[in-house]
Amino acid sequence: MIHNRCLKGFRNTGTQGGIQMTNYSQFKLAAIQAAPLYFDPTASIIKACRFIQKAGEQDAAIVAFGECWLPGYPFFVWGEYAPNNAMVTEYLANAVEIPSATTDELCKAARQANTDVVIGVAERDSRSRGTVYCTLLFIGSDGEILGRHRKLKPTYRERTAWGEGDGSSLVVYERPYGRISGLNCWEHNMVLPGYALMDQGTQIHIAAWPGMSDSRHLFLSQAFASQAAAYVIDVGGLLAPEHLTSAIRKAIDENPGEVAEIVSEGYNGESCIIDPQGKVIAGPLQGEDILFADCSEEQIFLAKSLCDVAGHYSRPDVFQLRTNRTPHRRVADMQEPEVENTEFETAPDE
Repeated sequence: MIHNRCLKGFRNTGTQGGIQMTNYSQFKLAAIQAAPLYFDPTASIIKACRFIQKAGEQDAAIVAFGECWLPGYPFFVWGEYAPNNAMVTEYLANAVEIPSATTDELCKAARQANTDVVIGVAERDSRSRGTVYCTLLFIGSDGEILGRHRKLKPTYRERTAWGEGDGSSLVVYERPYGRISGLNCWEHNMVLPGYALMDQGTQIHIAAWPGMSDSRHLFLSQAFASQAAAYVIDVGGLLAPEHLTSAIRKAIDENPGEVAEIVSEGYNGESCIIDPQGKVIAGPLQGEDILFADCSEEQIFLAKSLCDVAGHYSRPDVFQLRTNRTPHRRVADMQEPEVENTEFETAPDE
């Protein structure tokens, strides 16, 4: 579904009742509903860049992909033999470090398309190289990395695949067309991470999901849109047998069971774009495609004038949220110890 083209950040003029109204900016949001080649980062990055280019050609201000899209959501953790050693090994080996040559390609695509990009990444810890995080990577239209958000609490069996993020990445980014933020999947069910972003005045929020129908993605995304008075890109990925590498298909064939059933049933994505009052204005999308919605700053101000949960519709004298924004540190270097004096005086003669 493609709406009429519009200029990024264009401010519309108009009158109402003979009165000159505020010039509200207009912008286009895009949700990329597609499947990576699980778990092949090289092939997946080529596909991602192609979709970014297509969205840029339609003047999208921001382009969003699903949870852990690059190089794929760890669907195997939900199987009866989870985690399977072969798939866990492949997952860690093919995870993406930030920054890296892989993210450089995404930055180049964002710059060439002149669009912001928010993409779910299986991020390998560049220090330990032994832990993967479920990360949302934010890239500006100038090709520079704005930041990243690591999922705070993986859900149930996801904890066998991902580590935990920290509060340092609960950040809202100021962009020419509005303030953007993002969370992964059931972080929206945690409530407090969302409020930390609402407190920073988020206006356009990316809700990244794996793409499974039973995740409550639409319900939780609409709730966030209504509470934050923000547009929400509810974006999910796709999963089907043809989206797997030969190595992963072989591992599943050698261990038939629940994982094979998960792949067979697949993920349908069902991506939507939701307005600041919680109404679906585009989608749900079926199959692999790009979902667009033309949006207006006016709708954001209208919704926030009715309900600003971080301002006039709050009670800080009754409720307060305390957030630890200090990055996790496993090893803390202590102060250099004083050098012990090893020169001993000769014992006095008795």
